[in-house]
Amino acid sequence: MNTQQTFLTTESVSPAVLVLALAMAPAVGLGIARFAYALVLPDMRTDLGWSWTAAGWMNTSNALGYLVGALLSARAIDKWGSGATMLSGALACVISLVLCAVLTDSVLLNMARVLAGLGGGLAFVAGGVLAASVSARDPDRSSFLLGLFYAGPGLGIAISGLVVPVTLYLIGPGSWSMAWALLAVISIPLVGALMFGLRAEGGPRPRSQVKVSLGNVRLLLTGYCLFGVGYIAYMTFMIAWVRDGGGSVVDQSLFWALIGVAAMISPWLWARVHRCLKHGHAFALLCSLTAIGGVVPLIHNGPIALYVSGAIFGCTFFAVVASTTVFVRRNYAEAAWGRAIGVLTVSFGIGQVLGPVVIGVVNDATGGLSSGLIASTGLLVLGALMGGLQRDIERIPKSRLRAK
Repeated sequence: MNTQQTFLTTESVSPAVLVLALAMAPAVGLGIARFAYALVLPDMRTDLGWSWTAAGWMNTSNALGYLVGALLSARAIDKWGSGATMLSGALACVISLVLCAVLTDSVLLNMARVLAGLGGGLAFVAGGVLAASVSARDPDRSSFLLGLFYAGPGLGIAISGLVVPVTLYLIGPGSWSMAWALLAVISIPLVGALMFGLRAEGGPRPRSQVKVSLGNVRLLLTGYCLFGVGYIAYMTFMIAWVRDGGGSVVDQSLFWALIGVAAMISPWLWARVHRCLKHGHAFALLCSLTAIGGVVPLIHNGPIALYVSGAIFGCTFFAVVASTTVFVRRNYAEAAWGRAIGVLTVSFGIGQVLGPVVIGVVNDATGGLSSGLIASTGLLVLGALMGGLQRDIERIPKSRLRAK
């Protein structure tokens, strides 16, 4: 919509409000449509008679969809603009939630999960481009504003943690479809807030019309892939860890909500880190802290250690994602942001596809979750080392950008 057709403009709405509105896309696409599955999985598996392999495929399907979304994101932004791509992705996630509430066939449910991943990937990349553009308008607070966008998934995680376990407990076994339905209903006003943000933005943003080589950031790409493996393993298996350790429904709900709330406050914690640390150093620091969060339950067994783990992990894992966008914004011209963020997200997506499979194999081979948690934290440490070796590159002048 043209800014002349509405009273909402970028001048009348603060950058912080705009970014918070844009953050509703990853809140729905990742915080709810992706991560809520870990909470719904036990009831679905029991009610539908799934094996662990069948249950795992649901998460793999979502990750594959996310990878495809990341691969298509730059082309979609080029063709339709960041705003339309972002909104389409968020709506696809809501449709997926509705489908998960009404379907029972495992093949169709897997297709619904692919749709959620596809929409989440498109919305996340396009949203990152828009958030980077909005945050650049306020240089003094740009890192903080960008962090607000990547705190969006935390809201979705917190909502899922409060809604799903309580729903399953109150209604009883076999109520997983009602949990999905409630999440779909809750997502609708969040998409409405996103539409407000896109409307205030005034329509399509400038589209990426350049090809960019990321060969000189191989270390960051590798580190980001390793991070994707390590973090998604934690988010996949930690509810099982809580449950197997005797954690009640309340414990599971509080643990998941704590991760979400911690992610929501991360912009206030790490804005200075994003602003002051150059090269891949912010990525390395935050990835290392994420690994510390993952290893805490291995050092001490008990509810306090569990909540400490959730708090540390929650406040750092999406700050790692934010650090990669800060790196792109610092090293590339704005016209290249869409493609650069898309390529990094592809690397991240590959890690998320591999994570549940790799760590699941480790868990099956050792007969427990401890070895898988050790492996995932080790991969996070390795990812931090790779990212720490990455150096800033010479910012590409417009004259060197190759038009499509």
